Amino acid sequence: MKKLILDLDTGVDDTLAIAYALGSPEVELIGITGTYGNVLMEQGVRNALAITDILGHPEVPVYKGLPHASTKDGFEVLPISAFIHGENGIGDVEIPDSGRDAQDGGVDFIVDAVKTYGKDLIIVPTGPQTNVAAAIRKAPEIVDEVGRIVLMGGALTVPGNVNAWTEANISQDPDAANFVFRSGVPATMVGLDVTLQTLLTYKETRRWRDLGTAAGKALADITDFYIKAYETTAPHLGGCGLHDPLAVGVAVDPTLVTCLPINMKVDVDGPTRGRTIGDEQRLNDPVKTMEAAVQVDVDRFLDEFMTRISNLAAAAK
Repeated sequence: MKKLILDLDTGVDDTLAIAYALGSPEVELIGITGTYGNVLMEQGVRNALAITDILGHPEVPVYKGLPHASTKDGFEVLPISAFIHGENGIGDVEIPDSGRDAQDGGVDFIVDAVKTYGKDLIIVPTGPQTNVAAAIRKAPEIVDEVGRIVLMGGALTVPGNVNAWTEANISQDPDAANFVFRSGVPATMVGLDVTLQTLLTYKETRRWRDLGTAAGKALADITDFYIKAYETTAPHLGGCGLHDPLAVGVAVDPTLVTCLPINMKVDVDGPTRGRTIGDEQRLNDPVKTMEAAVQVDVDRFLDEFMTRISNLAAAAK
């Protein structure tokens, strides 16, 4: 069985990513590492602990990662992030705090997990790449030892959602993302190219609410806040993008997407800082260590998403 680490800035779609992972019998979620982005790292790990509890899986450990970008001394949540995810990151929905505490040493946990599980380990970062870059810097050999990284971030064939060329997760730490992209680690980029084709509406969240469980109600309330934010920020879509859950879906079943093999980089200088694009210095390398998802089987993914999460929420009571 494949082992999974989720590296999260636990907002709304990260919450759904946790639920998708826990509802997937093909993988074992061995831990969550916290990062920053939608919320402060400290709030994110609080959310991850509370969410795993309410979903009936308090055995999943949560670790504190790095609290800010590799080139900065601090981090503040952007107002747009609070608008989309709520001040607390989970749609301003109040769920009980966990009785557990987050553990220190998220970067060390990533390194140790690679050493333990090797090719059976998949790391799914759904925020900035800061923790993953730090793990590779600390133990460069893990590039050749890990199974794969499946990251939510970037935009290759569509515009960004921060500006015309930059996606939000990459924008938090372009330098770390560029380091990971060019490190040679096997990686799949699940970016806006495909995540904005996978949409959720109030019709689906009503199914969770109708389950009559605390977990179902919490997931519905949290996600409804997110859908309402999308009505303002992207009314043309007709729903909310399932960004982070799709990355987990691809980690579980790579056939959900069609990928373009391409060695990539992130622009770190000049006006296009944060752009994810082919690395001109490695375009002709015979070995492509990266791939970018460019098509997705929307219907199959949404069916898997709803089935797995609904079953989990029903069982959580």
